[in-house]
Amino acid sequence: MPNLRIATARTALYISALMTKVLAVIVLLFGAGLALLGYSADDPKSSGLWFEGEKHLANIRQLTHGGENAEAYWSIDDKKLIFQSAHGDVKCDQIFIMNADGSDMHMVSTGKGRTTCSYIFPDGKHILYASTHGGSPECPPPPDFSKGYRWMLYPDYDIYIADADGKNPRNLSPAPGYDAEATISRDGKHITFTSERNRDLDIYTIDADGKNLKQLTHEAGYDGGPFWSYDGKWIVYRAYHPKTPEEIAEYKELMREHAIKPIALEIWVMRADGSDKRQLTSNGAANFAPYFFPDGKKIIFSSNMASAKGMGNFDLYTIKTDGSGLERITTNPTFDGFPMFTSDGKKIVFASNRNATKPHETNVFVADWVP
Repeated sequence: MPNLRIATARTALYISALMTKVLAVIVLLFGAGLALLGYSADDPKSSGLWFEGEKHLANIRQLTHGGENAEAYWSIDDKKLIFQSAHGDVKCDQIFIMNADGSDMHMVSTGKGRTTCSYIFPDGKHILYASTHGGSPECPPPPDFSKGYRWMLYPDYDIYIADADGKNPRNLSPAPGYDAEATISRDGKHITFTSERNRDLDIYTIDADGKNLKQLTHEAGYDGGPFWSYDGKWIVYRAYHPKTPEEIAEYKELMREHAIKPIALEIWVMRADGSDKRQLTSNGAANFAPYFFPDGKKIIFSSNMASAKGMGNFDLYTIKTDGSGLERITTNPTFDGFPMFTSDGKKIVFASNRNATKPHETNVFVADWVP
């Protein structure tokens, strides 16, 4: 019996060695076949994360997998990301935090209502987000797209400050109507946000303690989505100012329905006190989610200006703060948006439909920025 065990062991070793060689040949042939087709294990195009022409993006990593994940923004130390997500049992957007590598993802909103537009205070001790949970714990009704594409301005949206773990949420904007789209200056002293408290959509600033409210825009139409420059001296935002009687009438009717059509939004900048407003884009497309480069000389934003289908394809673009030097950054044929740089400008986070496993799936990606 001992000899039989030895023979059996030797046979097993021989078979194992033979199978290893066979597998090696199969892998070699498979690799050669992929190479003939233009694929490589080191080729980022084969992963579905990178597309031809995206010369400013390298080492793209996917941080979320499945559902609808968007508006991911860095903490000031670049170690964490806060974002909104609807996935699994989460039926409408809630706020989550995760580490910069995608680990330790956990909900920090109440789990009630719908949330949007979250941010981490520079001290890392508090978070900011908008939520409808003060009006109802249920998800608000979705937009009626039979009337065309629209964004809903749920009047129950208020801006909340909570502890970093999501506890003790308190309402910063108890005024009637829509209050959302809030961001914090990097010194943690000031908040800018969008509100319809004066029966139009305008941008405001307020101190982090809720004092010294100031209205910055007064133009008829939508001014929103404001973000601070890194030095806190400027604000970049999106705007739609209807001109013709027909456009004005449509805008007013949509406002009565607590909605807007984000079909034509242009990128603007202004000083932090609301002065020196300048329009940077003028292409009639849906330009949104603008964010300053750390040096303040350029802005990155999302736009469908190259889409033949109108709302179809959104890509990232950069433009100088004087409106010159427009450059396309992404070439993914679906959606890329909500970009934000790390403090040193070496990495960028954005949301995208690339590498999606289902229609409309949106995930969070991080890439190295190549100047």
